[in-house]
Amino acid sequence: MGRNKTIREQVSDEEWEVRVNLAACYRLIAVHGWDDLVFTHVSARVPGSDEHFLINAYGLLFEEMTASCLVKVDLDGEKVLDSPYAVNPAGFMIHSAVHDAREDVICVMHTHTRAGIAVSAQADGLLPISQTSLFPLVSLAYHDYEGVALNEDEKPRLVADLGGNNAMILRNHGLLTTGKSIADAFLMMYVLETACQIQVLAQSTAGELIQIAQPIIAGIQAQAEQVTRGLGGDLVWPALLRKLDRVDASFRE
Repeated sequence: MGRNKTIREQVSDEEWEVRVNLAACYRLIAVHGWDDLVFTHVSARVPGSDEHFLINAYGLLFEEMTASCLVKVDLDGEKVLDSPYAVNPAGFMIHSAVHDAREDVICVMHTHTRAGIAVSAQADGLLPISQTSLFPLVSLAYHDYEGVALNEDEKPRLVADLGGNNAMILRNHGLLTTGKSIADAFLMMYVLETACQIQVLAQSTAGELIQIAQPIIAGIQAQAEQVTRGLGGDLVWPALLRKLDRVDASFRE
């Protein structure tokens, strides 16, 4: 009797690399305290001609995520590779809408952090009160809350609101970022989440907040590209992987 093939033996080298990076992204979310038990998601497009995507095994903590346990699904959220794990339908609804509309997007990241939800509930949204806030502000959209994300009819409205932006605040819900790589989506979430934390902290102090002038905001995109050497997430991602390897390299399994 032959043995069952491992996930590594059933997928291409290119898919395995995406799996390792996506598992690392989940671990990093846990390291930064952005996880919400098992209830948020990061998805990544699988290389190749098929419209297949990887998403977390529903029920596992982000600190437990490995390359092998990620679930491969199609745009309808149906498994295309056997897995003992379930997929959260509400979670993938948001991701499938973005992946279907934006072929340039490799990774979609969604969080329910306290600071992110706090800012999402504010009428003025993210304020230009810190240097950090300027980076997401140049590519930021908003989407009004329509209830738990189970309604297929919401997809076109969510996609229309996102447009060509790389970040979105989901009103009364949380944060969403996209990227041409997992690294880019993570870096955008890092600056968006940090900007939200700064805003909530600043609002807890007495006194009027000083907002950055509009001409400075308008010029920040070119400055952002200069600071990151045009590499975006690729500049920081190798260092983050080295950090994970030093702590616990089991995400690669």
